[in-house]
Amino acid sequence: MPFISVCGDCPLHLDEVRHFLTLCPELSLGWFEEGRLVAFIIGSLWDQEKLTVDALTLHKPHGSTVHLHVLAVHRTFRQQGKGSILMWRYLQYLRCLPYVRRAMLMCEDFLVPFYQKSGFKVLGPSEITVGPLNFIEMQCPVRGHAFMRRNSGC
Repeated sequence: MPFISVCGDCPLHLDEVRHFLTLCPELSLGWFEEGRLVAFIIGSLWDQEKLTVDALTLHKPHGSTVHLHVLAVHRTFRQQGKGSILMWRYLQYLRCLPYVRRAMLMCEDFLVPFYQKSGFKVLGPSEITVGPLNFIEMQCPVRGHAFMRRNSGC
């Protein structure tokens, strides 16, 4: 797959991307240049305080947390700041959705500073492991910020 996440290959398979795009297309965002997809974020709703293994495949339509499954940038467009810009745009968009209270994700240790720059705070170690990989769970509150500013785009 030509898309890679911040740490390597896109962690979602194409069928998983299609799964979430079918269930909750409003929680995904793509960056297109000249008609070509160069970066994307895939999210779904979650309804618990912590992410569990079920959060990897389920969409909870009545949840108030957006679980960010992946932020991926096409390999030919990396190191251009597109990941940071797309994350900023995505969080601005989430602030316009009245039912969303926060965004959550899990990442490897070395990605924590990247997400902290976007406003995410460390919650602690994730209960989820994939083989030998351990993850850090992070969250970013999104409720209330956009409505306090004029011309927020909402």
